[in-house]
Order: sequence, then structure tokens, then C-alpha cells
Amino acid sequence: MSSVGTNIPHDSAVGHVSGGSVYIDDMAPLRGELIVDFVWSPVAHGRIRGIDFGDAASFGHLFTYRDLHHNLFGAIIQDEFLLAEDVVSFIGHPIVVIAAESRALIRKAKAAIKLDIEELEPVFTIDEAKRRRLFIGKTMTIKRGDVDAAFASARNIHEGTFINGGQDHFYLESQAALAVPGEFDQLTVHSSTQNPSEVQDVIAHLLGLPINKVTVVTKRMGGGFGGKECQATHPAAIAALVAHKLKRPARIAYSKDDDMCVTGGRHPFQNDYRVAFDDDGVITAAQIDFFSDGGAFADLSTSVLGRALTHADNAYYLPNALIRGTVCRTNLPPNTAFRGFGGPQGIATIENILEEIAVLLKLDPLEVRRRNCYGIDDRNITPYGQVVRNNHLPQLFDEIAERGEYSSRLAEVRQCNATSRTHLRGIACTAVKFGISFNTKFLNQANALVNVYLDGSVQVSTGATEMGQGVNTKIRQIVADEFGIDAERVLLMPTSTEKNNNTSATAASSGADLNGSAAADACRKIRARMAAVAAEYFERAGCGEASADDVVFENGEVFDRRKPDPRVAFAALVKMCHLERVSVGERGFYSTQGLDWDVDKGCGAPFLYFTQGVAISEVEIDRFTGMMRVRRCDLLMDIGKPINPGIDRGQITGAFIQGMGWLTNEELRRDAKGNVLSHSPTTYKIPNIQDVPPVFNVDWIDAENPLNIRSSKAVGEPPLVLAISVWMAVKNALSFLTNGEIPKLHAPATGEEILTRMTSYRHAQHGGDAREVAAPQL
Repeated sequence: MSSVGTNIPHDSAVGHVSGGSVYIDDMAPLRGELIVDFVWSPVAHGRIRGIDFGDAASFGHLFTYRDLHHNLFGAIIQDEFLLAEDVVSFIGHPIVVIAAESRALIRKAKAAIKLDIEELEPVFTIDEAKRRRLFIGKTMTIKRGDVDAAFASARNIHEGTFINGGQDHFYLESQAALAVPGEFDQLTVHSSTQNPSEVQDVIAHLLGLPINKVTVVTKRMGGGFGGKECQATHPAAIAALVAHKLKRPARIAYSKDDDMCVTGGRHPFQNDYRVAFDDDGVITAAQIDFFSDGGAFADLSTSVLGRALTHADNAYYLPNALIRGTVCRTNLPPNTAFRGFGGPQGIATIENILEEIAVLLKLDPLEVRRRNCYGIDDRNITPYGQVVRNNHLPQLFDEIAERGEYSSRLAEVRQCNATSRTHLRGIACTAVKFGISFNTKFLNQANALVNVYLDGSVQVSTGATEMGQGVNTKIRQIVADEFGIDAERVLLMPTSTEKNNNTSATAASSGADLNGSAAADACRKIRARMAAVAAEYFERAGCGEASADDVVFENGEVFDRRKPDPRVAFAALVKMCHLERVSVGERGFYSTQGLDWDVDKGCGAPFLYFTQGVAISEVEIDRFTGMMRVRRCDLLMDIGKPINPGIDRGQITGAFIQGMGWLTNEELRRDAKGNVLSHSPTTYKIPNIQDVPPVFNVDWIDAENPLNIRSSKAVGEPPLVLAISVWMAVKNALSFLTNGEIPKLHAPATGEEILTRMTSYRHAQHGGDAREVAAPQL
């Protein structure tokens, strides 16, 4: 029986619920270990005039940028200073590193250090960055057709601005690292990172070491969501600096408050759009200008923006399109990768456009989406020139409308809004067509190491990092299936740059795709050698001439398909191979084929395939308070053939709820100086169990995906985007108050945002008489 396609438990499930899973700060203290922290900038933008260290050195060891071999680094654009030199660029910018025997001594050292900083004028908004022309990288463009001509002949034209805020990753395990010095200036760094190879490279660069002297190990993360793809390098490098200089182990672990203050999150976007469309709501031209808030340094902002542009079409055909994007530089912590990586911001914009077209034309928004949906044999080429193959979107729209009882529920929503004085309801259906692959071509590669031992057990090492998403479990199933053994016989080892070199981040929903394929490649090479040994054995056993091509690995046994008897146990065959001096260890490699993306020209095929889905969400709003609750959500997706259906279901539901948080609950608030006000669970509201819809239907269609391993599709990021249906349902509800005008709504649609909008509409309806603006009377 195949392991692939079955619901085996997550390999860390028992450890997670019992407390046995080991994270960085659970690792036992080492002899001579130091605790590490840092003093950061209390101002968003300023010039350092001086640092008075006082008696801080009596409490611990102090380091500044002068102790680094290099200070400047960056994943794409090298513009970031690990430790501030002359200028601080955001509140939280590290200035002085402190290493001490205890946290109490660190607090004393911090109190002793006095910073003399001349405050400079900061930039906190996209509008101000645009006004001052503070940008990161160059403007990116995707263009198709004749946009000007289409607008000139348009029946209808609409324009507006879509604004969505940022989001904190709120991983349960904050940023953490443990650096251990070794002989010959070697360092072993245990890092909670999605990208061990980048951490290795950055540490070597900043400390002036060859890369081979730095080994980075990642057992697991307590959540990542993109926040540990690039920004895990900072604490790891700081701990490595201390370990390298003092030749003592050094551990750093941010508190939740500090983590939320000094790290960046999801990019806020402010997108201007102008669309032309006919009287049926079919778009004939679209011009969209994306502006993202990159924060103080580039980080991954240019790549995030690139994915936003390639998802500006989402599930809909745009015959004429001009899509541009620019990253704005502000004095906030550098924003970074976040589940969806720019895709959600692009998709939300086009979904908002379609919703507004429906309001303007007084049409059913679902019907407008159907009319604009990508076709099967025509109207199936994206603005950047990639053909949408294996398109199930029309089928998904039809099925969700039936399964989700859209028509009858829409009538109920209208009836409720016409009769209820206390509540307001809304319903919306949105889609996702999410491209799977890194937009940067060279990142689409992976390697794996597979070792088979004499008892038939197997160790697997890949570049994939486990952050709770179940990638290790899926790779176990793939390897077990290749050898025809039980998944319990396969063990995934901690990710280490010593075993897997030059790896890509576990990101872009491609961890299982890339690393699972590399592991399968290694298994097939081993299996081919083992099959040759087995064929010789079967010949000697009197089965006649045998061929390795006819050898089958199944249910822990190996046999010749032509003559199933005799059979040999898998472990016994491993021993035979060992005695015959045949290797049962191998490296595997995989690179995604068929990708062709020119970022400068904005054209090509950046994705191997698209994960698709649709969702219907219904919300209810309290007219008095603006409090919103989600009544029901129906999700239907094309995820190919799941490697582990249970894990994929968990990824779909978890991503959707996280998307709901981004769009409804999670609001990052700052004061006029740029200080984060919502930096703890008491002030920053992530979804809890009460926010899960009481009716929550999740399903997928039966579909093939021959382009990927085991016909599976990635599910890490795409379902998050379906939560746009919840935000759109809020907008749909507000449309019942606006007398046919488009309701204004920013994301996140918090209770305060909703109440403000409802109040303004009531104010307008009563001719501006403030006495009539109070909540409606029963």
C-alpha cells in the first residue's frame, strides 16, 4: 500500500501536544554560554552623535559595528546595516550588542548605555515616500495590448484606490539562535530560520569567514509564515558575532514584545487603479499602480512586489493591461516575506475592482466574476504571457455556487438587510489562481541526501525546514513510497548546511515540491542499484533470467513482477547490497523545468503551475457597534492529488483563518513617533477559536497535476487569499447602506473601521445632521 495519499500523523504531532518538541530556547544551556541582546534605536530616523557606555562593560561584553568584518548586507539589494553606524533608520535598529551571564546583567548594561541621537525627519507613509521620491529598486512593469485605445473606446470607466495594512507574523516561537564556536574559527549555529543557507552566507560575510567554517542547523521552527525567511539572519548573526569574538556559546531569543517592535511584517500596499468595462461588467482594460511600504531597507521587498504584479490578474482575463509597481522606503522596520508573498495584495486589488464594477452596474458580483474568469481554450493567457493550463476555475465557480447555496443565501441576506434594524449581513464569492514557483528562476532547485541503513531504516536530509506545515511528513511519505516501505521506517533529519548545501528558503509554497522531488531522485538512484542486486539474487534462486526493470519494491518486500515468488525483505536486500559493496546512500537533485521569466520585460512563464480555488463567505455586522462575525464559509479548491490529505486540510483551514486575521482583526497601530502600540497579544488581535466560522466547509475537486511530484499541488499560501471573500462580504454588507454608491472600506475591516463607515453613511443619508447619526433606534 502506498504511503502517499494517506493521512499519517504529522511527525512532530505527539511532541507538540506533549511538550516534547525541542526549539532553540529549549536546548539545554552549554558550558560557558552567554545570553545576548542589543540596544536599539529609540527614534525612527536620526544621526548618532555619540554613545556613552558608562559602566555597562562591568556587566557584560559590548560590541558595535566596528567589531564586524562587514556590516552591509541584503538578500537582493545590499543596503542594510546590521548594526547602525552613523544613522539609525527605524525604531528597533540595533546599535550595541550586549553579551552577559544573565538577563539581569543585560538589563543593567542597557540602563547604563546612553545614546545621543539627533532626530531627523522620518517618513512613515506611502504618500510621504512618494512625495519625497524615496523608493527601493526600480518601478516594475507588466504590459499587454493597447490600454490607451481601450480606455478611449470604453463604455464605462472606474477608478479608485485600494488600501490594505500590514500584518505581524505572530509566530509562537520568536526569533532565536544559538551559536557555538569550534576549532579553527568554525561556528555551528542553531537557528530558527526558513533559510539556513542564507543565514550561513550572511554570518560568513559579516564575520569575514569562508562559508565552509559556518554550519547552520534548523531542527524546527515554532512558526515562520515568511518572517524567518530573511529576518532570522539578524539574531543569528548577532549571536555568531559574540561566539566568534569570545569563543563562548551565545544564545539570543527575542521576547514577543521585542520581536513585534523590531521585525517587519506583511507589506502595506496602496494601489491606484483605473478600469474600463462593458455593460455586462467584462473588463476591457486595466491600469493598476502598486505602491508598497518596504520599510527602511530592501529585504525581500522587490521580489514581494514582483509577485504582487504577477497576481494582479488573479483568476480573470485582462485583454489590455498596464500593471506597474514601486517599493517605497520609509522609516519603519524592513517589511519582509509573509505567507502569500505579495500575491494577496495583488489579488485583493482585482477582487475589489470586480466587486465595485458589480455595484456600479447593479449586477450580481459572482456573475461579474464568472464573466471575467479565465477560459479553457481561449481568454487563457496572463498579462505576462503565460498560458493558464489545466484551468479548473470555471468548474470551481459553478460548483461552489451550488455547494454554497449562493442564490438562496443571497436572497436571505437581502431579506435580512431589508427587515433587521439591528444587524447587517453580506455575502461574497472570490477566487484564487496562485502561481507556484519562486519568481527568481535560480531558486527553483533543491538537493537531498538519503542514507539506507543495514536494518532497512532510512535517514533523509533535505534543505526543507519544518515550521509546523508538515513538509517533513510529506517527504517521509514520498521516500517510503519510493522504497515500498512503511513511513515509520523513514526519519527526516534536522536541516543542516553541512549535508545540504546552497539551498533555497522553504517558501513560495514549494518546500515539498522541490525537496520531495530531490529526495525521490536520490531514492530512485539507490533503488536502481538495489534492483540490480535483487535481479542477480532472483536468477541465482532459479527464477530464470531476471531484469532490474522487473524488480518491484512493495509493502516492505522486493520481488520480480513476473514471478512474485520468492520474495526478499527490504532490509535483507540492503544487507545483500552491503556485502556486494553496492552503495545504498545517495544525493538527489531537482530543478524545476519550463520556467522562463524576464523581470525587466515583465513577461514569460514564472510559474510551473497554478493552485486554484474559490470561497463563499457570509458575515453579520452589529449595526450599533460595528462588531462583525463570520457566519459561514465554503471553500473549494484544486490541489491536485494530496500527498497527505489531513495535512493539506490543516494548511487550507489555517491559511484561511490567518488571511481572515490580516483582513479583519490584525491592525498594526503606531504613535506619531513610529513606536508600535500593538506589540503584544493584549493589543494585537489574532483570530481565536471564536472567530472560526461555525459553518466551515472545506473540500477539493479530484484533479490531476502531472507537472508535479505525485500529481500534488502546493497548499501553503493559496488558501490564505480566499479569506478576501470575508473582507468582500463586509463590503457587500455596507453596499446596502450606500444607495447604490460604492462603499469605502480599508483593510483590515476592524470593528472600528466598519463602525466608522456605517456612521458616515448614516450621516450622509440624514443630510449631515449630527443629531441623526446615532445608532438606529428600535
